[in-house]
Amino acid sequence: MIDESLVNVINEQINKEFYSAYLYLSMGQYFEKRNLKGFGRWFYIQYKEEIKHAEKLISYLNERGGRVILKSIPEPKLEWNSALEAFSDAYEHERFITNSIEGLLKLAIEKDDFATQNMLNWFIDEQIEEEANTYLIVEKIKLIGENGQMLYMLDKELGARSE
Repeated sequence: MIDESLVNVINEQINKEFYSAYLYLSMGQYFEKRNLKGFGRWFYIQYKEEIKHAEKLISYLNERGGRVILKSIPEPKLEWNSALEAFSDAYEHERFITNSIEGLLKLAIEKDDFATQNMLNWFIDEQIEEEANTYLIVEKIKLIGENGQMLYMLDKELGARSE
């Protein structure tokens, strides 16, 4: 059996992962509205990835005999002033998620729960990638600004992202 304090924080993380999905779906719709379909596709793929993260945590809790408790998902932001603002928000959100997972790992270490530590190591590696990807896009947007031609080129690049 998994320690109840770990069950509680993993349930909180499940909620955060579903919120992440909801946020990225909202960001994707923001870009769709601006006719930047490549940006929208990038966020749609990200949305699906966050759902998979939540599912991974749900499966883990079920395997360890913990109770999954689904909670309300807060309404995400709907509008941004620019591509830079949207991706900066995404980057900051990924940093928030990384911090949350690191807190989970610290608790698993404190509880001597090696199975949970092992599972969370996958998430730590995943977060390194998530932060790096969003940071790179933020830096590209800073470089090109709101230049229409350059945004169009970045839109094509982001639209080529595979699932």
